[in-house]
Amino acid sequence: MESLWRVATFQDPNPEDYKDVDFWSSPERSGWLTKQGDYIKTWRRRWFVLKQGKLFWFKDSSSVTRDSVPRGVIPVGKCLTVKGAEDVINKPFAFELATVNYTMYFVADTEKDKEDWINSIGRSIVQHSRSVTDSEVVDYDNSRR
Repeated sequence: MESLWRVATFQDPNPEDYKDVDFWSSPERSGWLTKQGDYIKTWRRRWFVLKQGKLFWFKDSSSVTRDSVPRGVIPVGKCLTVKGAEDVINKPFAFELATVNYTMYFVADTEKDKEDWINSIGRSIVQHSRSVTDSEVVDYDNSRR
């Protein structure tokens, strides 16, 4: 939970959060979104990259290289929902990404961009959420003997 809390509060990401992800190359989705700051509640436009179950953001698109350090990282596998949020924050093309403890809001440039981000993040949540492993499956039929 430490890593998720650090990310959710927008502190500098730990290199362990992104060390094995080539976020600068062939992302699943990338583009501009506006997000609200955690401490100073201003809305800022940031370049986002979705890759290998992580949503990264950078100050601008030209700063995304092999040597880049993301301004933030969200492990989407720990997220529960991604859905439209125009009514919640009263902004067009808004959506939210929620964990058990925290909800982040984003604003896309168009309705299509919003839907594309929701779909891409939703697929990534499903692909990267913790699934039950074989060792955790209880065989109730055999355990009753």
